Amino acid sequence: MSEVLYDQIPSLDLADFTGGNPAKKQKFVTELGAAYHTIGFVAIRNHYLTEALSARLYEVIKKFFALPDDIKRKYEIPGLSGQRGYIGKGKEHAKGRNTGDLKEFYHVGQEVLDGDPIKSEYPDNVWPSEVPEFKDVALDVYHRLEKTGVEMLRALALYLGLQEEYFDSRVRNGNSILRPIHYFPIENITEVPADAVRAAEHGDINLITLLMGASADGLQVLRHDGKWIPITALPEQLVVNVGDMLERLTNQKLRSTIHRVVNPPRELMGTPRYSIPFFMHPRSETSLAALPACVDTQHPKRWSDITAGEFLHQRLQEIGLKK
Repeated sequence: MSEVLYDQIPSLDLADFTGGNPAKKQKFVTELGAAYHTIGFVAIRNHYLTEALSARLYEVIKKFFALPDDIKRKYEIPGLSGQRGYIGKGKEHAKGRNTGDLKEFYHVGQEVLDGDPIKSEYPDNVWPSEVPEFKDVALDVYHRLEKTGVEMLRALALYLGLQEEYFDSRVRNGNSILRPIHYFPIENITEVPADAVRAAEHGDINLITLLMGASADGLQVLRHDGKWIPITALPEQLVVNVGDMLERLTNQKLRSTIHRVVNPPRELMGTPRYSIPFFMHPRSETSLAALPACVDTQHPKRWSDITAGEFLHQRLQEIGLKK
């Protein structure tokens, strides 16, 4: 299976999994597992996010990012390690690099409403008063992507030989983040470091990432033969990929594939790009120790045991958001 080389990421229909047809459900599980074992990415249609709501959130975030920098900085809260609110230009860099990415972004996190004591672990969300509609639209999108993510994890649980609801309790009120990103226009290329890119090559930290269609080309994934291939999805699709936590939990049976957002041609550097990923995280106490079914003599355990909270803390330091 690992010899498969995709020229584009596979496209799957989530309705095959949720629609009540056992044969279609099993086919979805098998195809999703095969894709995540090799390329680590799929495009999904018939998820829970509507095109109208997606378009509305893009309208709202464009309004926020168009605000003057000094207004946006009001929502950059010291001491939160960038986990809520605004994160300014060049503040984050890929693991192993020092040059900041050419982007600014905003973090919307979990709102715990059911009395779960995990609420004490999460800072409150930060909402810009200049864009009052941001809150309702962002939270609606957050919940729809979270619901989609639960279904994806149920399919993966079956692929891994686990109970279908294995991940449900682990992601309930999980530390998931919705991240609207603005890859800001560069009017003068000499003003930025020569090695600066929109998003340097990296793997995501979390279990899975669900990406709403971006406003411009540029996202690429590194195939295991060393070739970069473009990631494209139709407007009604989500791109869903494996993160480092899931790769670790499955002892690399599922691949967290390196990806990047490349700069546009020089003549287009003055144009913006917008993107909205949803990083689905488990609860902090969740163990990322390799699942027993993913360890054998041919596949010895690759990593030491660690919790999701410990792993996140480590990574936030590595990418420059936590000191």
